[in-house]
Amino acid sequence: MAVMTVAWTIPLEKLEPTLADLASVGQDPVYHGEGDALAHTRLVMEQMARQPSFLALGAEDQQMLLAAAALHDLGKARCTVLEEGRWTSPGHSAVGAKMARELLMAQLGLAGTPEALGLREAVCLLVRWHMRPLHIFERDDPARALRQMASAGELTAAFTLEKLAVLAEADIRGRVCADQAERLEDIALFRALAEEAGCLRGPFSYPDAASRWADMIGRAAAPGQRVYDAAWGTVVMMSGLPGTGKDTYIAARYGQLPMVSLDGVRRELGAAPDDGGGSVLRAARDQARALLRKKMPFVFNATNLSPANRGRWIKLFHRYGAAVRVEYLETGWEERCRRNLSRRDSVPESAVARMLRSFEPPLLTEAEDVRWICV
Repeated sequence: MAVMTVAWTIPLEKLEPTLADLASVGQDPVYHGEGDALAHTRLVMEQMARQPSFLALGAEDQQMLLAAAALHDLGKARCTVLEEGRWTSPGHSAVGAKMARELLMAQLGLAGTPEALGLREAVCLLVRWHMRPLHIFERDDPARALRQMASAGELTAAFTLEKLAVLAEADIRGRVCADQAERLEDIALFRALAEEAGCLRGPFSYPDAASRWADMIGRAAAPGQRVYDAAWGTVVMMSGLPGTGKDTYIAARYGQLPMVSLDGVRRELGAAPDDGGGSVLRAARDQARALLRKKMPFVFNATNLSPANRGRWIKLFHRYGAAVRVEYLETGWEERCRRNLSRRDSVPESAVARMLRSFEPPLLTEAEDVRWICV
Protein backbone atom coordinates (compact mmCIF):
# COMPACT_ATOMS: atom_id res chain seq x y z
CA MET A 1 0.00 0.00 0.00
CA ALA A 2 1.45 3.37 -1.00
CA VAL A 3 1.92 5.80 1.88
CA MET A 4 1.52 9.49 1.12
CA THR A 5 4.47 11.58 2.25
CA VAL A 6 4.85 15.31 2.88
CA ALA A 7 6.98 17.54 0.68
CA TRP A 8 4.65 20.48 0.10
CA THR A 9 3.82 23.81 1.66
CA ILE A 10 0.60 25.57 2.62
CA PRO A 11 0.88 29.37 2.32
CA LEU A 12 -0.62 30.36 5.67
CA GLU A 13 -1.19 33.93 4.53
CA LYS A 14 -3.68 32.63 1.94
CA LEU A 15 -5.84 31.25 4.75
CA GLU A 16 -6.40 34.69 6.27
CA PRO A 17 -9.42 35.73 4.12
CA THR A 18 -11.26 32.54 5.13
CA LEU A 19 -10.32 32.85 8.79
CA ALA A 20 -11.62 36.42 8.88
CA ASP A 21 -15.18 35.02 9.07
CA LEU A 22 -14.39 33.65 12.54
CA ALA A 23 -14.15 37.17 13.97
CA SER A 24 -17.95 37.33 14.10
CA VAL A 25 -18.39 33.87 15.67
CA GLY A 26 -19.21 33.98 19.35
CA GLN A 27 -18.01 31.39 21.91
CA ASP A 28 -19.22 30.32 25.33
CA PRO A 29 -17.17 32.38 27.85
CA VAL A 30 -17.13 29.43 30.24
CA TYR A 31 -14.85 27.56 27.84
CA HIS A 32 -13.52 30.44 25.75
CA GLY A 33 -13.04 33.52 27.87
CA GLU A 34 -10.58 34.83 25.27
CA GLY A 35 -13.44 36.00 23.02
CA ASP A 36 -14.48 35.18 19.47
CA ALA A 37 -13.36 32.19 17.41
CA LEU A 38 -10.71 34.16 15.53
CA ALA A 39 -9.14 35.37 18.77
CA HIS A 40 -9.01 31.76 19.93
CA THR A 41 -7.48 30.58 16.63
CA ARG A 42 -4.69 33.15 16.88
CA LEU A 43 -3.94 32.11 20.44
CA VAL A 44 -3.82 28.45 19.42
CA MET A 45 -1.28 29.21 16.70
CA GLU A 46 0.82 31.22 19.16
CA GLN A 47 0.71 28.44 21.73
CA MET A 48 1.53 25.83 19.10
CA ALA A 49 4.72 27.67 18.15
CA ARG A 50 5.90 27.59 21.79
CA GLN A 51 5.29 23.94 22.61
CA PRO A 52 8.43 21.80 23.05
CA SER A 53 6.61 18.90 21.32
CA PHE A 54 6.06 21.17 18.30
CA LEU A 55 9.60 22.56 18.27
CA ALA A 56 11.01 19.03 18.25
CA LEU A 57 9.35 18.30 14.89
CA GLY A 58 10.79 18.86 11.43
CA ALA A 59 9.96 21.95 9.39
CA GLU A 60 7.37 20.15 7.20
CA ASP A 61 5.48 18.77 10.19
CA GLN A 62 5.56 22.16 11.90
CA GLN A 63 4.11 23.84 8.84
CA MET A 64 1.37 21.20 8.61
CA LEU A 65 0.44 21.60 12.27
CA LEU A 66 0.31 25.38 11.99
CA ALA A 67 -2.11 25.00 9.07
CA ALA A 68 -4.22 22.59 11.14
CA ALA A 69 -4.18 25.04 14.05
CA ALA A 70 -5.32 27.83 11.74
CA LEU A 71 -8.18 25.73 10.37
CA HIS A 72 -9.16 23.63 13.39
CA ASP A 73 -12.28 25.67 14.26
CA LEU A 74 -13.20 26.70 10.72
CA GLY A 75 -16.47 24.79 11.02
CA LYS A 76 -17.68 27.12 13.77
CA ALA A 77 -18.46 29.68 11.06
CA ARG A 78 -21.27 27.37 9.84
CA CYS A 79 -22.22 25.48 13.00
CA THR A 80 -22.36 28.06 15.79
CA VAL A 81 -25.80 28.85 17.18
CA LEU A 82 -27.15 30.58 20.28
CA GLU A 83 -29.11 28.11 22.42
CA GLU A 84 -30.72 29.25 25.65
CA GLY A 85 -28.36 32.19 25.84
CA ARG A 86 -25.15 30.19 25.26
CA TRP A 87 -23.04 29.80 22.12
CA THR A 88 -22.61 26.22 20.94
CA SER A 89 -21.05 24.69 17.81
CA PRO A 90 -22.31 21.11 17.37
CA GLY A 91 -20.52 19.10 14.71
CA HIS A 92 -18.01 21.85 13.92
CA SER A 93 -15.03 19.48 13.71
CA ALA A 94 -16.50 17.30 10.94
CA VAL A 95 -17.86 20.31 9.06
CA GLY A 96 -14.57 22.15 9.45
CA ALA A 97 -12.63 19.24 7.96
CA LYS A 98 -14.79 19.35 4.83
CA MET A 99 -14.44 23.12 4.61
CA ALA A 100 -10.67 22.81 4.97
CA ARG A 101 -10.55 20.19 2.20
CA GLU A 102 -12.62 22.40 -0.11
CA LEU A 103 -10.29 25.35 0.55
CA LEU A 104 -7.02 23.43 0.24
CA MET A 105 -8.05 21.33 -2.75
CA ALA A 106 -10.05 23.63 -4.99
CA GLN A 107 -8.70 27.05 -4.05
CA LEU A 108 -5.07 26.39 -3.08
CA GLY A 109 -4.47 23.50 -5.47
CA LEU A 110 -3.32 20.85 -3.00
CA ALA A 111 -4.33 17.95 -5.22
CA GLY A 112 -3.02 15.56 -7.80
CA THR A 113 0.34 14.50 -6.35
CA PRO A 114 1.06 12.07 -3.50
CA GLU A 115 2.73 14.87 -1.54
CA ALA A 116 -0.15 17.32 -1.89
CA LEU A 117 -2.78 14.66 -1.19
CA GLY A 118 -0.90 13.37 1.86
CA LEU A 119 -0.43 16.80 3.37
CA ARG A 120 -3.97 17.99 2.69
CA GLU A 121 -5.62 14.95 4.15
CA ALA A 122 -3.37 14.94 7.21
CA VAL A 123 -4.49 18.52 7.90
CA CYS A 124 -8.14 17.56 7.38
CA LEU A 125 -7.85 14.58 9.72
CA LEU A 126 -6.29 16.77 12.41
CA VAL A 127 -9.15 19.26 12.04
CA ARG A 128 -11.77 16.50 12.06
CA TRP A 129 -10.40 14.77 15.17
CA HIS A 130 -8.94 17.66 17.16
CA MET A 131 -11.45 17.12 20.00
CA ARG A 132 -10.94 13.35 20.24
CA PRO A 133 -8.04 13.42 22.76
CA LEU A 134 -10.37 15.07 25.28
CA HIS A 135 -13.05 12.40 24.94
CA ILE A 136 -11.25 9.15 24.10
CA PHE A 137 -12.19 7.52 27.41
CA GLU A 138 -15.87 7.99 26.61
CA ARG A 139 -15.53 5.32 23.91
CA ASP A 140 -16.62 1.75 24.61
CA ASP A 141 -13.15 0.51 23.59
CA PRO A 142 -10.71 3.46 23.76
CA ALA A 143 -7.68 1.45 22.62
CA ARG A 144 -9.45 0.19 19.50
CA ALA A 145 -10.71 3.72 18.77
CA LEU A 146 -7.07 4.85 18.86
CA ARG A 147 -5.97 2.08 16.50
CA GLN A 148 -8.80 3.03 14.14
CA MET A 149 -7.66 6.65 13.99
CA ALA A 150 -3.98 5.72 13.77
CA SER A 151 -4.67 3.50 10.74
CA ALA A 152 -4.93 6.71 8.69
CA GLY A 153 -1.13 6.78 8.97
CA GLU A 154 -1.02 3.87 6.52
CA LEU A 155 -2.44 6.23 3.89
CA THR A 156 -0.60 9.42 4.81
CA ALA A 157 2.57 9.23 6.87
CA ALA A 158 2.04 12.86 7.83
CA PHE A 159 -0.72 11.91 10.28
CA THR A 160 -0.01 10.45 13.73
CA LEU A 161 -1.81 10.48 17.05
CA GLU A 162 1.18 12.27 18.56
CA LYS A 163 0.60 15.20 16.18
CA LEU A 164 -3.10 15.11 17.03
CA ALA A 165 -2.12 15.44 20.70
CA VAL A 166 0.14 18.40 19.86
CA LEU A 167 -2.79 20.17 18.21
CA ALA A 168 -5.15 19.32 21.07
CA GLU A 169 -2.69 20.71 23.61
CA ALA A 170 -2.32 23.96 21.68
CA ASP A 171 -6.11 24.16 21.44
CA ILE A 172 -6.45 23.94 25.23
CA ARG A 173 -3.58 26.31 25.96
CA GLY A 174 -5.17 28.79 23.54
CA ARG A 175 -8.27 29.07 25.73
CA VAL A 176 -9.16 31.07 28.81
CA CYS A 177 -11.08 28.52 30.89
CA ALA A 178 -11.25 27.19 34.45
CA ASP A 179 -10.70 23.53 33.52
CA GLN A 180 -7.49 23.95 31.50
CA ALA A 181 -5.37 21.79 33.83
CA GLU A 182 -7.94 19.00 33.75
CA ARG A 183 -8.13 19.10 29.96
CA LEU A 184 -4.33 18.96 29.66
CA GLU A 185 -4.38 15.89 31.89
CA ASP A 186 -6.89 14.29 29.48
CA ILE A 187 -4.41 14.84 26.64
CA ALA A 188 -1.57 13.34 28.67
CA LEU A 189 -3.71 10.26 29.31
CA PHE A 190 -4.54 10.10 25.58
CA ARG A 191 -0.82 10.04 24.79
CA ALA A 192 -0.16 7.37 27.42
CA LEU A 193 -2.95 5.11 26.17
CA ALA A 194 -1.86 5.51 22.53
CA GLU A 195 1.73 4.65 23.53
CA GLU A 196 0.49 1.56 25.38
CA ALA A 197 -1.69 0.58 22.42
CA GLY A 198 1.31 0.76 20.08
CA CYS A 199 -0.02 3.50 17.82
CA LEU A 200 1.12 6.90 19.15
CA ARG A 201 3.74 7.61 16.48
CA GLY A 202 2.34 5.52 13.66
CA PRO A 203 -0.28 2.92 12.78
CA PHE A 204 -0.56 -0.30 14.75
CA SER A 205 1.28 -3.19 13.08
CA TYR A 206 -1.12 -5.93 11.91
CA PRO A 207 -0.07 -9.28 10.42
CA ASP A 208 -2.24 -8.75 7.33
CA ALA A 209 -5.17 -6.81 5.91
CA ALA A 210 -7.80 -9.30 7.05
CA SER A 211 -6.52 -9.09 10.62
CA ARG A 212 -6.57 -5.31 10.53
CA TRP A 213 -10.13 -5.31 9.23
CA ALA A 214 -11.24 -7.71 11.97
CA ASP A 215 -9.89 -5.26 14.55
CA MET A 216 -11.38 -2.22 12.81
CA ILE A 217 -14.87 -3.73 13.09
CA GLY A 218 -14.37 -5.24 16.56
CA ARG A 219 -14.23 -8.91 15.56
CA ALA A 220 -10.66 -9.68 16.62
CA ALA A 221 -10.06 -11.39 19.96
CA ALA A 222 -6.81 -9.41 20.21
CA PRO A 223 -5.53 -6.54 18.03
CA GLY A 224 -2.50 -8.46 16.73
CA GLN A 225 -4.36 -11.71 16.15
CA ARG A 226 -4.04 -13.26 12.70
CA VAL A 227 -7.52 -14.20 11.49
CA TYR A 228 -8.74 -16.53 8.79
CA ASP A 229 -9.64 -14.73 5.57
CA ALA A 230 -12.89 -16.32 4.36
CA ALA A 231 -13.48 -13.97 1.39
CA TRP A 232 -13.84 -15.70 -1.97
CA GLY A 233 -12.51 -12.72 -3.89
CA THR A 234 -12.37 -8.93 -4.07
CA VAL A 235 -14.70 -6.25 -5.34
CA VAL A 236 -12.78 -3.15 -6.40
CA MET A 237 -14.71 0.00 -5.55
CA MET A 238 -13.61 3.14 -7.34
CA SER A 239 -13.89 6.56 -5.68
CA GLY A 240 -13.17 9.99 -7.13
CA LEU A 241 -14.67 13.22 -8.37
CA PRO A 242 -15.97 13.47 -11.96
CA GLY A 243 -13.12 14.03 -14.39
CA THR A 244 -10.52 12.20 -12.31
CA GLY A 245 -9.98 9.54 -14.96
CA LYS A 246 -11.57 6.48 -13.39
CA ASP A 247 -12.68 4.96 -16.73
CA THR A 248 -9.19 5.25 -18.23
CA TYR A 249 -7.62 3.83 -15.09
CA ILE A 250 -10.03 0.87 -15.02
CA ALA A 251 -9.45 0.07 -18.69
CA ALA A 252 -5.69 -0.03 -18.17
CA ARG A 253 -5.66 -1.92 -14.87
CA TYR A 254 -8.87 -3.97 -14.68
CA GLY A 255 -9.96 -4.35 -18.28
CA GLN A 256 -10.35 -8.10 -17.81
CA LEU A 257 -12.89 -7.75 -14.98
CA PRO A 258 -16.64 -7.21 -15.28
CA MET A 259 -17.74 -3.71 -14.30
CA VAL A 260 -20.84 -2.26 -12.72
CA SER A 261 -20.86 1.42 -13.63
CA LEU A 262 -23.40 4.01 -12.53
CA ASP A 263 -22.53 6.09 -15.61
CA GLY A 264 -23.21 3.03 -17.78
CA VAL A 265 -26.53 2.44 -16.07
CA ARG A 266 -27.49 6.10 -16.57
CA ARG A 267 -26.74 5.83 -20.27
CA GLU A 268 -28.85 2.66 -20.51
CA LEU A 269 -31.75 4.40 -18.77
CA GLY A 270 -31.31 7.75 -20.53
CA ALA A 271 -30.72 9.52 -17.20
CA ALA A 272 -28.76 12.73 -16.64
CA PRO A 273 -24.99 12.45 -15.83
CA ASP A 274 -25.53 13.54 -12.21
CA ASP A 275 -28.72 11.52 -11.68
CA GLY A 276 -28.40 9.35 -8.58
CA GLY A 277 -32.06 8.42 -8.43
CA GLY A 278 -33.67 5.20 -7.31
CA SER A 279 -34.02 3.61 -10.75
CA VAL A 280 -30.29 4.01 -11.44
CA LEU A 281 -29.32 2.60 -8.05
CA ARG A 282 -31.73 -0.34 -8.31
CA ALA A 283 -30.40 -1.33 -11.72
CA ALA A 284 -26.79 -1.11 -10.51
CA ARG A 285 -27.62 -3.13 -7.40
CA ASP A 286 -29.23 -5.84 -9.53
CA GLN A 287 -26.13 -6.04 -11.73
CA ALA A 288 -23.86 -6.24 -8.68
CA ARG A 289 -25.95 -8.97 -7.05
CA ALA A 290 -25.86 -11.08 -10.19
CA LEU A 291 -22.03 -11.03 -10.13
CA LEU A 292 -21.85 -11.55 -6.37
CA ARG A 293 -24.06 -14.65 -6.56
CA LYS A 294 -21.60 -16.11 -9.07
CA LYS A 295 -18.67 -15.15 -6.79
CA MET A 296 -17.13 -13.15 -9.59
CA PRO A 297 -14.69 -10.32 -8.72
CA PHE A 298 -15.68 -7.09 -10.45
CA VAL A 299 -15.15 -3.33 -10.47
CA PHE A 300 -17.82 -1.03 -9.06
CA ASN A 301 -17.37 2.33 -10.78
CA ALA A 302 -19.03 5.44 -9.35
CA THR A 303 -17.95 8.62 -7.59
CA ASN A 304 -18.48 7.05 -4.12
CA LEU A 305 -17.48 10.25 -2.34
CA SER A 306 -18.83 9.88 1.20
CA PRO A 307 -18.46 7.17 3.86
CA ALA A 308 -22.25 6.78 4.01
CA ASN A 309 -22.53 6.30 0.26
CA ARG A 310 -19.63 3.87 0.11
CA GLY A 311 -20.85 2.07 3.21
CA ARG A 312 -24.18 1.05 1.69
CA TRP A 313 -22.43 -0.67 -1.21
CA ILE A 314 -19.64 -2.16 0.90
CA LYS A 315 -22.25 -3.70 3.20
CA LEU A 316 -23.88 -5.32 0.17
CA PHE A 317 -20.56 -6.72 -1.09
CA HIS A 318 -19.66 -8.07 2.36
CA ARG A 319 -23.07 -9.68 2.71
CA TYR A 320 -22.21 -11.92 -0.23
CA GLY A 321 -18.80 -12.85 1.21
CA ALA A 322 -16.55 -10.61 -0.90
CA ALA A 323 -13.64 -8.56 0.37
CA VAL A 324 -13.54 -4.92 -0.73
CA ARG A 325 -10.69 -2.75 -1.94
CA VAL A 326 -11.48 0.96 -2.32
CA GLU A 327 -9.24 2.79 -4.77
CA TYR A 328 -9.55 6.56 -4.50
CA LEU A 329 -8.25 8.41 -7.57
CA GLU A 330 -7.17 12.04 -7.67
CA THR A 331 -5.65 14.39 -10.19
CA GLY A 332 -4.80 18.09 -10.17
CA TRP A 333 -7.82 20.35 -9.76
CA GLU A 334 -7.44 22.20 -13.06
CA GLU A 335 -6.73 18.96 -14.90
CA ARG A 336 -9.83 17.39 -13.34
CA CYS A 337 -11.94 20.31 -14.58
CA ARG A 338 -10.50 19.96 -18.09
CA ARG A 339 -11.13 16.21 -18.19
CA ASN A 340 -14.67 16.60 -16.91
CA LEU A 341 -15.55 19.17 -19.55
CA SER A 342 -14.17 16.93 -22.29
CA ARG A 343 -16.17 13.88 -21.17
CA ARG A 344 -19.10 12.56 -23.17
CA ASP A 345 -21.23 12.70 -20.02
CA SER A 346 -19.82 15.88 -18.50
CA VAL A 347 -21.08 16.66 -15.00
CA PRO A 348 -21.89 20.36 -14.43
CA GLU A 349 -19.18 21.98 -12.31
CA SER A 350 -21.91 23.38 -10.06
CA ALA A 351 -22.80 19.76 -9.26
CA VAL A 352 -19.12 18.94 -8.68
CA ALA A 353 -18.93 21.82 -6.21
CA ARG A 354 -21.84 20.31 -4.27
CA MET A 355 -20.13 16.92 -4.31
CA LEU A 356 -16.93 18.44 -2.94
CA ARG A 357 -18.78 19.82 0.09
CA SER A 358 -19.63 16.30 1.26
CA PHE A 359 -16.54 14.52 -0.04
CA GLU A 360 -14.29 12.50 2.29
CA PRO A 361 -11.56 10.17 0.97
CA PRO A 362 -11.92 6.56 2.17
CA LEU A 363 -10.13 5.35 5.30
CA LEU A 364 -9.12 1.88 6.46
CA THR A 365 -12.07 1.79 8.84
CA GLU A 366 -14.32 1.34 5.79
CA ALA A 367 -12.91 -1.73 3.99
CA GLU A 368 -10.21 -4.38 4.07
CA ASP A 369 -7.97 -2.44 1.69
CA VAL A 370 -7.92 1.26 0.81
CA ARG A 371 -5.57 2.97 -1.62
CA TRP A 372 -5.09 6.63 -2.51
CA ILE A 373 -3.78 6.93 -6.07
CA CYS A 374 -2.78 10.02 -8.04
CA VAL A 375 -3.24 9.80 -11.80
